[in-house]
Amino acid sequence: MKYKSLLSVLVAGGVLMAGCGDTEEAKKEDKPATEQAEPAKEVDLSAELAAYKQFALEQMDQFLMETEKFVNFVKAGDMEGAKATYAPARMYFERSEPIAESFGDLDPRIDGRLADIQEEGKGEEEWTGYHKLEHALWVENTTAGYEAVADQLLADAKELHALVQTVEVTPDLMITGAVDLLNEVSTSKITGEEEIYSHTDLYDFKANIEGAEKIFDILRTKLEEKDAALVTTLDEKFKAVDDLLAKHATADGGYVSYEALTEDDTKALAAAVNQLGEPLSQMGIILE
Repeated sequence: MKYKSLLSVLVAGGVLMAGCGDTEEAKKEDKPATEQAEPAKEVDLSAELAAYKQFALEQMDQFLMETEKFVNFVKAGDMEGAKATYAPARMYFERSEPIAESFGDLDPRIDGRLADIQEEGKGEEEWTGYHKLEHALWVENTTAGYEAVADQLLADAKELHALVQTVEVTPDLMITGAVDLLNEVSTSKITGEEEIYSHTDLYDFKANIEGAEKIFDILRTKLEEKDAALVTTLDEKFKAVDDLLAKHATADGGYVSYEALTEDDTKALAAAVNQLGEPLSQMGIILE
């Protein structure tokens, strides 16, 4: 994931031009440097950055534990156990994807779809991770022969877990990351192409929204100081999306198959996400 810079240091300065006999301009030129305009100060987000890193660490702890459970089910040939664990485990990854995506090849190794691999000119034999095992479970209806893929997924999850401990969380990563999470929903999630075999897209959908909302909540106090109306709008727009998702929740805390949604359902979700996207992108004002 490439992040556009949202943070710049504005250096205030200018050339004072003094006309002949212009005493007022002369006085300005005579002012000491301490009285001239000072550079704008950077907003102190140290507490917020620390809070987001803590959130990401907690998500990665859970992701690793749930991935290990999933892998054990796959290697034991327990189809039902593996299917039941698949989507909930992935939610921990999806919530913290702005950080997870920042580690080179790890994200595609863990989360890459076959279409992504083929777009890069690679063959199916180079495909690894959750979605390859998704194909095994829901299309091939077997786990036999996928033990090495499962082992590699767990090894990659452990590597990601270790790297997240050392990541430097920046304002760019947080703010752009929130918008990118929403963009993922409005592209691959809303079309059903993310979980093309299992149709568990609403789990990913919910996790991406939760990840973006967590960033918003962490920045809430600073945002209120800049634009209280924006905070009110974001609260309303997040609630609208959450309320729509709740309509498709199951009694056990999961979500129905994406195939169960009507065209009107997906249009309503897409509209709610799009209406959230514009005010969410305004969170960059916190750095002004």
